[in-house]
Amino acid sequence: MPFADELIGRHTLQNLISAMQTAAPDAELTALRAAPALIEPLSLRERADLLRDALLADLPGDYAALARTVRVARDHAPQFTGWLIWPVTSALATRAVQEGGAAAFDDAMDLLARLTGRLSSEFAIRTLLRHDLDRALGIVVGDWTGSADADVRRLASEGTRPYLPWAVRVPDILARPAVTVPILDALYRDESEYVRRSVANHLNDLSRDHPDIVVAAARRWLENPGATTERLVRHGLRTLVKRGHPGALELLGFPPATLEVEGPRLDHVVVPFGGTVRFTASIRNTGDVQARLSIDYVVHHRKANGGQTGKTFKLTTRTLAPDERIDIAREHSFRPITTRRYHPGPHAVSLQINGVATARADFELAAPDTP
Repeated sequence: MPFADELIGRHTLQNLISAMQTAAPDAELTALRAAPALIEPLSLRERADLLRDALLADLPGDYAALARTVRVARDHAPQFTGWLIWPVTSALATRAVQEGGAAAFDDAMDLLARLTGRLSSEFAIRTLLRHDLDRALGIVVGDWTGSADADVRRLASEGTRPYLPWAVRVPDILARPAVTVPILDALYRDESEYVRRSVANHLNDLSRDHPDIVVAAARRWLENPGATTERLVRHGLRTLVKRGHPGALELLGFPPATLEVEGPRLDHVVVPFGGTVRFTASIRNTGDVQARLSIDYVVHHRKANGGQTGKTFKLTTRTLAPDERIDIAREHSFRPITTRRYHPGPHAVSLQINGVATARADFELAAPDTP
């Protein structure tokens, strides 16, 4: 993932100043010019907020005046694109909310839609959603989901995600989880993969707190599918599958099965720090019909406080005839990585088959060697 200064850094700030000079040649842009001394220690969202606030300070007046300046920059400043769009659209949304009234709100929604193709207005729309969710969703569902512009249709789904990365939360979306489902219903068969991937990620966001709503939506879509619907649903249900949610698994063709499971069995019960744990298992279909299986494994990592937390990893999918058996083997590495910190001590591994967990096999992760 790029660093914050690669996305909103000094080069972004210089382009923003240049664009604003083109659009508002009489503005001194004092706050924007002071921003380089302040931006370095900030996170990405903090950088966007800093530049938003600088724009609002440097371009005083009402919403209409700010919107006119932004439209001039859009039409006459070639550098008016990329990550500088985030603070600009955030300034528009903030000024519209501060001013109040339907005219400013609706114009801000329209201008955000027109600018979204230059980066994305997904972060800025959160300000408008937080201010008046129902009015914003009326525009999103009524206009944006039917737009000829794929960037606008994608904005409809992405900007309203419950857990959009880097973005502020919208409390009313979290409190009214079904409120965004009409957006997804309108877009799940979209011709653009860019849009459909956003729909799947939105569905996955919803699944964190409201699996039944998600499974019900996915079931409706599979009853009236497009050519890409099954793949979209699989991607949207990925978290529920890892959690072993029975409704999600059955919808994807993995109903409960009658099985005999031997294992997992470990080659060693002590694993060196940075080493590998190897496990094997045997699975036999003891039922009288074929069984389609989604087989995952779960590593139960030791936490800093001495407890354990499980992380699920995909292993395989198989279909077993009655009395058919498969043998599986897998190695799992404890090589140090930047995204996980390993704590020496008790660990375990288990299987998860169609959402049903097997017994755990315990092992010890040894402490790293000390010089």
